[in-house]
Amino acid sequence: MKAVIIEDEKPAARRLSRMLNEFGIEPIAMLHSVEESINWFLNNEHPDLLFLDIQLSDGLSFEIFEEVDIKSAIIFTTAYDEYALKAFKLNSIDYLLKPIDNDELENAINQFKALQSNKSNNLFNMEQIQQLIAPIKKNHKTRFTVKIGPHLKIISVDDIECFYSENKATNIFTNNNRTYLIEDTLEQLEDKLQSTTFFRVNRQHFININAIKDIISYSNSRLKVVLNSYKDSEIIVSRERVKDFKTWIDN
Repeated sequence: MKAVIIEDEKPAARRLSRMLNEFGIEPIAMLHSVEESINWFLNNEHPDLLFLDIQLSDGLSFEIFEEVDIKSAIIFTTAYDEYALKAFKLNSIDYLLKPIDNDELENAINQFKALQSNKSNNLFNMEQIQQLIAPIKKNHKTRFTVKIGPHLKIISVDDIECFYSENKATNIFTNNNRTYLIEDTLEQLEDKLQSTTFFRVNRQHFININAIKDIISYSNSRLKVVLNSYKDSEIIVSRERVKDFKTWIDN
């Protein structure tokens, strides 16, 4: 069985590849973007099975189908919520919710094998799936509006070094050494910020990868992060987040 993985998070792609190896499946390619995938499918024989992430670094993976008539059966790997998963089920599409569970992966592979004898069961309406997914596509914030006296100021996320919590309030710290109060909690920001750019390193800090000046080994297997301008308090990556933090900066 030939398989291809399309996943923009390279550590996640490598992990899925290792899991597939345990089932005797060695992916013939690991692709990481819409553009790369289109070029590959236009110039290579299509695999039996395609593991497809929805949100890629340069757009939605559905854009691939606009350029290429994919002949492979598809198993989606997704972090979308339950509403979207129901959409997949209604259209006879299998899915794996990230982080991928080994037993669920085995079940999906077995289901694919069972359906191979009836090719029509692998067919689906991609246009209909796109319509079902559209209402829940995440739009990450690109700017914040803060109030300064009677004035409103617009702050681009590109100018934000970090968000931090202090005295039950959330603040923005910008690269020009200014601090602004916002209404969002750090928990709420987790759903609003682009995960490839911002990471919550502990209960108090959400940092911008582009603002990192230095990373230093710290006690108890933790890490200390130094930003370009922020000096209000030490930023320590909590021990339980160190592994995910390393994966984040390695993407």
